[in-house]
Amino acid sequence: MNRRYFNVIALGLSLFGSFVAQAKAQATLLVVGDSLSAEYGLKRGSGWVALMDKRLRDEGKAITVVNASISGDTTSGGLSRLPALLKQHQPKLVLIELGGNDALRGLPLKTSQDNLEAMVKAAQSQGAKVLLLGMQVPPNYGLQYAAEFSGMFAEVAKRHKAGLVPFFLKGVADTENADAMFQSDRIHPVEAAHPIMLGNVWPALRKLLP
Repeated sequence: MNRRYFNVIALGLSLFGSFVAQAKAQATLLVVGDSLSAEYGLKRGSGWVALMDKRLRDEGKAITVVNASISGDTTSGGLSRLPALLKQHQPKLVLIELGGNDALRGLPLKTSQDNLEAMVKAAQSQGAKVLLLGMQVPPNYGLQYAAEFSGMFAEVAKRHKAGLVPFFLKGVADTENADAMFQSDRIHPVEAAHPIMLGNVWPALRKLLP
């Protein structure tokens, strides 16, 4: 074996070490949501989470996006799943998009708020920054309930100094042509709505990016 051979080996080890270091430096962004984030009724890769992943890569951000969203999930379901997700992925950022199904099922607001608070605290205790995606319910739920529901997200975010998107579906559910922005079930946004949803998330997310 000559010196040239050893130089090649050394170079290979150096490049491998650099690759490992870069891989370790890659931050993880964890999304814990429901069908609005799980691409319900959409072709794969067209939802707002996939669009966010692409935008992060286009901007050269060393961030791995893990979408752990499940259609039909509630704040209770998210809370039960979160410890294992935090342990597995060790995220630096956690986006919580839950609460809509709690309202649809008529679950107590106090329970939903307690669950959101527990999720935020669990993520922060692991060193992650948290972004809450706030939701609103239609007026037919009652003005008081609607106000308390939307205020729940702001209260949790303020109390725990988390990031907040006041209304995740702004420009989608509150427009004059809202029916055209939803699938036939009138619950899940169509593909054309997802860039708008990402547009609502992006300014708040950008403040938290490493």
